[in-house]
Amino acid sequence: MTDISQAPAAMLTGFANHHATEAVAGALPIGRNSPQHVPFGLYAEQLSGSAFTAPRAENRHSWLYRMRPTTAHAPFHPYARQSRLRSGPFDEVPPSPNRLRWDPLPLPSEPVDFIDGLATYAGNGDAANGMGCGIHLYAANRSMEHRAFFSADGEMLILPQRGTLRIVTEMGVLRLAPLEMALIPRGVRFRVELVDGPARGYVCENYGAPFRLPELGPIGSNGLANPRDFEAPVAAFEDVEAPFEIVQKFSGALWTTTLDHSPFDVVAWHGNLAPVRYDLRRFNSIGSVSYDHPDPSIFTVLTSPSDTPGTAYVDFVIFPPRWMVAEETFRPPWFHRNIMSEYMGLLHGAYEAKAGGFVPGGASLHNCMSGHGPDAASYRQAVAAELAPHKIEDSMAFMFESRHVLRPTRWAMETPLLQADYDDCWSGFARARLPAHGEDAA
Repeated sequence: MTDISQAPAAMLTGFANHHATEAVAGALPIGRNSPQHVPFGLYAEQLSGSAFTAPRAENRHSWLYRMRPTTAHAPFHPYARQSRLRSGPFDEVPPSPNRLRWDPLPLPSEPVDFIDGLATYAGNGDAANGMGCGIHLYAANRSMEHRAFFSADGEMLILPQRGTLRIVTEMGVLRLAPLEMALIPRGVRFRVELVDGPARGYVCENYGAPFRLPELGPIGSNGLANPRDFEAPVAAFEDVEAPFEIVQKFSGALWTTTLDHSPFDVVAWHGNLAPVRYDLRRFNSIGSVSYDHPDPSIFTVLTSPSDTPGTAYVDFVIFPPRWMVAEETFRPPWFHRNIMSEYMGLLHGAYEAKAGGFVPGGASLHNCMSGHGPDAASYRQAVAAELAPHKIEDSMAFMFESRHVLRPTRWAMETPLLQADYDDCWSGFARARLPAHGEDAA
């Protein structure tokens, strides 16, 4: 028997694989999903993350066998506490064409758990229409106690920057340290426990098509994030009869109800819709071995595709430690303007294109066609560098990239964490000197 209080056992491997797991021997029905008599009197419940008739390759669902059905609850009521969590459509303030950058979200001084520690920075689309995303940060100093949370609006990609999390889900337990990510499917209930003190990190709430591994194309059959490195939890449950608050995010608002028992009572499950964990340090980076800095798309971990091939509602991209060997090449990211909008965060170390101001726990937003690239100090260092093979180490930045403009929230535009002097990092570039008329170029 595996209960939630125990340390996680060996994980189940593979991205979107069909797993079968039971915490009590014999709890999982064999040969059918919903028998007339489920073992031990458990209740069979299907959790669907896609339409019933979605193509097999796109269909995500799991069967859960639990001690009580999730139908047994009182009506939900609006959440009474003040929250900085928002959802699309994001229309609190006009979208800004300016480059934006924020200092890290401070850790709370009063007791705050994961739910109440969430603050929305930006987003796009509309949760009710199933497209776009919301980008949040969290800062918490206490574990969730007798509370569970889920989003009916989208799946949640969680990236700890500080502090290890123990995420208890209906389908088992994920222990999540900085430089790892978790992906919690839409509708799956979970609670966040703090393992080693105050915690801070980033969340991308994806309203659209579920995240999937990107196609590899000419790269071939291997590389980037390898499917077997994604880990799903084994079944684990708790049988606790006590009041539990359930907080759900539905169509952008928070709602709450109370159960008289723990919602984490799933004794067995099987399917391909489950929470997963991935260690970002296992990413197999692909890069140039001749010249030029490749497009950042080669660093895509997961993608949520749109109806336009090759153009995502959300891409999750990382910039991990890697070798730089390109010859006669400006090696940091080049200056560019992009039709895609880019939200960046820093999990660890320093980012190669920013000499200062962009620190772990901070964030930046460069919207559609906003010119950006290395700051003046990073540029001067890069053009003067001796181009020997060089390894970028002790750094992990990431990007949430979207086909639609990311609209900041009112809180994000008014918080003192917003750096008023961000544009200054691109001042001080010397004017290019062209040869005088009749002179040869140097």
